[in-house]
Amino acid sequence: MTEMTAVSGLGHRVDADEARARVRKRYRAEARFKAYGIGAIAFAALFLVVLLADIVTKALPAFTTTHLVIEAPVTAETVDPDGSRQASSLARGDYLKPLREVYQGFFPEVSGRAPRRELNGLLSSGAADELRAQVMADPTLIGRTVKTRALVSDDADLYYKGVVTNVVEEPGEAVATPSATSGDVVVTTSTPAFADDLAEIKAELSETARKRRFEVDRIRTLREGILADRPSAELALREAQGGGDATRITIAQNALAKIDSDAQSLQAQMETLAGEAADFEARFKDSGGAEKLDEKLPSRLLAINGGIVKITSLAADRVEGVTLTPLKSQDAAQPNAWKLLAYETPENSRRVNDQQIAWLETLKAKGLVETGFNWGFLTSGDSREAEQAGILGALVGSIFTMAVTLVICLPIGVGAAIYLEEFAPKNRWTDIIEININNLAAVPSIVYGLLGLAVFLNFFGMPRSSAVVGGFVLALLVLPTIIIASRAALKAVPPSIREAALGVGASHQQAVFHHTLPLAMPGIMTGTIIGMAHALGETAPLLLIGMVAFIVDVPTSFTSATTALPVQIYLWSDLPEVAFQAKTSAAILVLLSFLFVMNGLAIVLRKRFERRW
Repeated sequence: MTEMTAVSGLGHRVDADEARARVRKRYRAEARFKAYGIGAIAFAALFLVVLLADIVTKALPAFTTTHLVIEAPVTAETVDPDGSRQASSLARGDYLKPLREVYQGFFPEVSGRAPRRELNGLLSSGAADELRAQVMADPTLIGRTVKTRALVSDDADLYYKGVVTNVVEEPGEAVATPSATSGDVVVTTSTPAFADDLAEIKAELSETARKRRFEVDRIRTLREGILADRPSAELALREAQGGGDATRITIAQNALAKIDSDAQSLQAQMETLAGEAADFEARFKDSGGAEKLDEKLPSRLLAINGGIVKITSLAADRVEGVTLTPLKSQDAAQPNAWKLLAYETPENSRRVNDQQIAWLETLKAKGLVETGFNWGFLTSGDSREAEQAGILGALVGSIFTMAVTLVICLPIGVGAAIYLEEFAPKNRWTDIIEININNLAAVPSIVYGLLGLAVFLNFFGMPRSSAVVGGFVLALLVLPTIIIASRAALKAVPPSIREAALGVGASHQQAVFHHTLPLAMPGIMTGTIIGMAHALGETAPLLLIGMVAFIVDVPTSFTSATTALPVQIYLWSDLPEVAFQAKTSAAILVLLSFLFVMNGLAIVLRKRFERRW
């Protein structure tokens, strides 16, 4: 049987094998293209998952908060200055005083102004807010002991959440005997219970020495690079001196002096780091005796007999230290009745020192620490104190701003789209208008902010930082998008609908408003919601009209000073406190939730009113 052949359109004879090869090649190309598409989608989805996971992980600490459960006596002299038990008098009461008295009573050994300041610093400035709310809601609590919750500071809150430093608790495996209950203490164990910790400290010394040597090498390279510019600086000075130009001579002398100053500064840093590296290396190699623990090394605290000891010297079978909270007795502690707390971050690298940690651990051991959902984040406004800062003010401000934007841009945008699509004559002027609308949709958002600053604030004198100004500016931003989306929705309605309406005697206006517009409304609503979602995430225009101001109160009207969610995120992200980093991520989640709801609403409306022709 002969091989079948085919003739191509150009007269080229192709046999069956070649044809099958081309088909297989085409199928392979299609398979590769499909694989590339799936890979691109998977790659994008992976990045999205990583991004969301990172945001959620960082935001979790913001959704919980820590309180101290305290029973505080409420006296009329403290909380009711006028003795009238009226709201105005109760609002002026000192509710923090009874809380602090009970709180300080847990640590009677703390005396002196500086230690008391450190102790009180673990309480938030808003610690008495819940007690104030309880008494104002029920004045009969005056004269009684009230169980309330006191908010701790952001540093204390982060410590309890494990953000300040990683903590490893090691239960004691031997009998430990302290030599005293306060002051300097020596704790001896029946077996080498601290051998592993001593080895970890030695390893930490070696690693620290290695880091110091690496830093010395880096600074040496930097210093050599600076000194490499010295010959050219000397040459420039000689040329300036030869020319006799006083200005050039001064500039050249200053450049040379700066090079020498920078080189000397780097040399001093090198010598300091090299000395520290040598000291750490020597301490690492000295494996015979105890190891001194300073603030540059990870801290070790010993919880024993109801007290806490800060370890200053560590050996395999004994430790020396100073009591941070007094021990109840000198009795020998049995195995598992005491524990060693190992902190990964050295004391000089964290905001909570060892003494404050001892107080926090004591409060935790007394069962006074309570962690719950942070409702204040959703029900309060902004604050300088991270533990009191909330998102409600920015959320209400965004809602007010979006309401103003919608009221302005929806009727104007839909009306403009109807006129341009259905009634406007097709001439050069309408073409120019359409081109400019398309161009305005691509204008950077900050330009609209500059326009709002010049027109709405400087010319019309509208209230700065208000939702009404923000709504006007964002309406200008969204208006081109709504016009374009509305025109597309109107154009998508089949011409037969218009023709049928006109055929039964309807006017052009009746055909548009009674038939075309209702059928185009799903597309118009979808475009409007998407445009509003775009406006919700804008920051630059709002910054230029003053909505970047620090606003504590929740806005009550469209003219009240307010901020918006994107601006609040921007403000918090610029603050140095670690607690505000979690607040920033949590605010991003709130904004994303708002956007998801709006986009989901657009999808539902499109599915609900969609017509298939």
